Amino acid sequence: MTIVDMTSVVFGPYATQMLADLGANVIKVEAPEGDQFRHSAKPARTRGMSPGFMALNKNKRSIVLDLKSPEDSKVMADLLATADIFIHNVRLNAIEKLGFGPDQVTPLNPELIYIHCVGFASGGPYDGLQAYDDVIQAASGVATLSGRVDGSGKARYIPSLIADKVAGLYAAQAALAAYVHKLRTGEGQFVEVPMFEAFSQFMLAEHLGGLTFDPPNAAVGYPRQLDPDRQPFPTSDGYISIVPYTVESWAMVFTVIDDLDFLKREHLETPREQFYGQHRLYQRLAEITPTATTAEWIERFRAARIPCMPVRDLADMLEDPQLSQNGFFERRDHPSEGTWYDINRPVRFGAHGRREHLPPPRIGEHSDEIRAELEPRSTAYRHSKKSTTGTGV
Repeated sequence: MTIVDMTSVVFGPYATQMLADLGANVIKVEAPEGDQFRHSAKPARTRGMSPGFMALNKNKRSIVLDLKSPEDSKVMADLLATADIFIHNVRLNAIEKLGFGPDQVTPLNPELIYIHCVGFASGGPYDGLQAYDDVIQAASGVATLSGRVDGSGKARYIPSLIADKVAGLYAAQAALAAYVHKLRTGEGQFVEVPMFEAFSQFMLAEHLGGLTFDPPNAAVGYPRQLDPDRQPFPTSDGYISIVPYTVESWAMVFTVIDDLDFLKREHLETPREQFYGQHRLYQRLAEITPTATTAEWIERFRAARIPCMPVRDLADMLEDPQLSQNGFFERRDHPSEGTWYDINRPVRFGAHGRREHLPPPRIGEHSDEIRAELEPRSTAYRHSKKSTTGTGV
């Protein structure tokens, strides 16, 4: 699978990163100034190689093209002529002016899968509006959730580019589905992946709540997630996450903390009672957990088969024993950035080996290499019909 990737920042690069890790030949087309994310996330060792960019663009090759230049426009056309997928996040009217809109590239390659990453789906009142992660968190209602939990009513963003990354998952899924269709039928197609709609579906899966029904039978939101007492529990030296999910597990929790009579005294012994009184269970547990260390509670709750984990700082992840033993992080050498930590593919396949690793590319690093490949590839395409079968990514 060959992908011409003209995306930038997070949404599109996150999608093509996953496909590259699976073995796709991803050609990252960059304007002369490069992907904006090369410069926006600090600290960087050298200009244009920010940590965020490096995390999202390994196993890709970079070519610099100025599509306003006739010569570079011809190179782009040659790339698309033999590609399987073209993915970008440029507004359609802008890319049509450059000559690479959906209808314009079809004559170059009728089997091409054309994926357009957008902020909002076409045809609605938000069509064409700019979209960034913060904007999507606001529009989707997600920014109000923290204020509902703590009672402040204050809107806050989730401190992660979560909307971008969720939409990237949808884009990667769409690319693979369209590719399977192409292998079966030989047909290319246009695919639109809107961030707002993708993230809204993702969040409303549990939070549509009582508005699922017409007329509604309860408020919007998943009560368990919005319970202000559902927080990590304090210990004598930190915090711990404890997740009792059934009547039996709550009974075991209160056995571990030696307060089983609390459930009887507070009438919290049935699923219904626990559902409506869950905040009291959380509050009582939070009163007890500070009496021991995190490690002591972990030992006790795991012995009782209660799901629990210590609350860690992000920096602790590099030393996590699970991740370390399974090779999640890998120290690698980069030709310009020196030693760096790569985050390996988390999914394991029994019949799909790991691809040869390519470090995150410097801007235009592979321009000459890719240009040299184009002429034989284009010639071969013109003189033979492309196969409609394949071995996958």
